Amino acid sequence: MKITGVELRRVAMPLVAPFRTSFGTETERDVLLVRVVTPEGEGWGECVAMSDPLYSSEYVDGAAEVLRRFLVPALAALPGAGAHAAERALAPFKGHRMAKAALLTAVLDAELRATGTSFADFLGAARDRVPCGVSVGIMDSVPRLLDAVAGYVDEGYVRVKLKIEPGWDVEPVRAVRERFGDDLLLQVDANAAYTLADAPHLARLDEFGLLLVEQPLPEDDLVQHAALARRLRTPVCLDESIESARDAAAAISLGACSIINVKPGRVGGYLEARRIHDLCRANGVAVWCGGMLETGLGRAANLALAALPGFTLPGDTSGSRRYYATDVTEPFVLDDGHLAVPTGPGLGVDPLPDVLAEVTTSTRWLPV
Repeated sequence: MKITGVELRRVAMPLVAPFRTSFGTETERDVLLVRVVTPEGEGWGECVAMSDPLYSSEYVDGAAEVLRRFLVPALAALPGAGAHAAERALAPFKGHRMAKAALLTAVLDAELRATGTSFADFLGAARDRVPCGVSVGIMDSVPRLLDAVAGYVDEGYVRVKLKIEPGWDVEPVRAVRERFGDDLLLQVDANAAYTLADAPHLARLDEFGLLLVEQPLPEDDLVQHAALARRLRTPVCLDESIESARDAAAAISLGACSIINVKPGRVGGYLEARRIHDLCRANGVAVWCGGMLETGLGRAANLALAALPGFTLPGDTSGSRRYYATDVTEPFVLDDGHLAVPTGPGLGVDPLPDVLAEVTTSTRWLPV
């Protein structure tokens, strides 16, 4: 498969409601879409980098720049550019995993479309639909939080994740547990907002029977996560700390976590995400698929990944309406708490031309 060019497309996607975490509040996503063009067709990828380097060191302007200057030109030297060959070509460039993931996803989508193979079949999916959880941001008040959770429970979401930070943790979790009972699958996500000195306070969450506490400490400290894990009954899950299968292996060997959130953009793409899945499954470590407020393009690929047999916990693969009034693809609609895994070639979905044109803010064509 020879790549003839790559389009970088920026789209503005307003959120249906502000989404607040311990590191900031988002009201709109500035999304970078990557379209790879070949003589046989095209493929799409979505870069999950945020506008500002708050979740990680990557940000969307930087991702566009590294794609233009380094990553896309690296593919020009390849006689043919399947996803595995493209991954090897990008390996010499340090970091920039979200940018790499977007380009590699587009290459893989084009490759699979050309052969009529779905993402799900390529990755090894074991299910045709996946259970869906929802991530609930930090709210101005507990009553507002309870109203929001009630709405998502009514929609059918099978698991609720609450974002937490110092000053917004024990009491909102207690309120949700008391209101909705012990049968609600409930977990929390700190986005690295605490330190090991907060261990006694975080241990107060043990009484609520949570599925997990996600990324409580800074992302670069596996040793302290291991120390914290020994002091909590609630399982520790790692997110930002895991950028590769090597990181996952280190975390498992240190006892830093017993669950891993796999975000393909964070780890450099779906090939590496599958390696992490395989590693964790071999070591009895549960995994689930995280979300980065993706459009329907990124959501389609995430659903295929979440259908792998080792993904035993509900992920953040919410329906389209959780974040967007209008998606760039046909919307994903929750059905009995689940979303169907696309079965068509490649991603199994396509951008809606009229919607894409309406939300596009810029495009740049890069010949290869």
